[in-house]
Amino acid sequence: MAETFQFELVAPEEIILSEAAEMVTVPGGDGDYGVLPRHAPMITTVRTGVLSVYEQRRVRERIFVAGGFAEVTPKRLTVLVEEAVNLEKVNRADVEQSLKNARDELADAADASNKMHLERRIGIETVKLKALS
Repeated sequence: MAETFQFELVAPEEIILSEAAEMVTVPGGDGDYGVLPRHAPMITTVRTGVLSVYEQRRVRERIFVAGGFAEVTPKRLTVLVEEAVNLEKVNRADVEQSLKNARDELADAADASNKMHLERRIGIETVKLKALS
């Protein structure tokens, strides 16, 4: 049996995953990185992208994440994100519609705060769409 570490993926309203993992790749702010047992301690930002959980050297689960932070210790990886969804549960048509709606709303947006929120949503939905390809 392969060596494991504790992995937790946490979104604002719930713990998405809390389990033993052999390896997890994280979309870090400075690029993707893999976490294995006994990894050197670090704290990094998490960019919008796909987090992958491995079992027996194969990707077992792909999770779309949007923005956050990760803390790595030799025995644990904790990833705190704004949004997380298993890519197997994402409907491409829903993402396309969400992206269209956000673009339409952006065209009509008046205040800067709303525009900024919509631009971020468009960026997230665009990356999510690419992850489904």
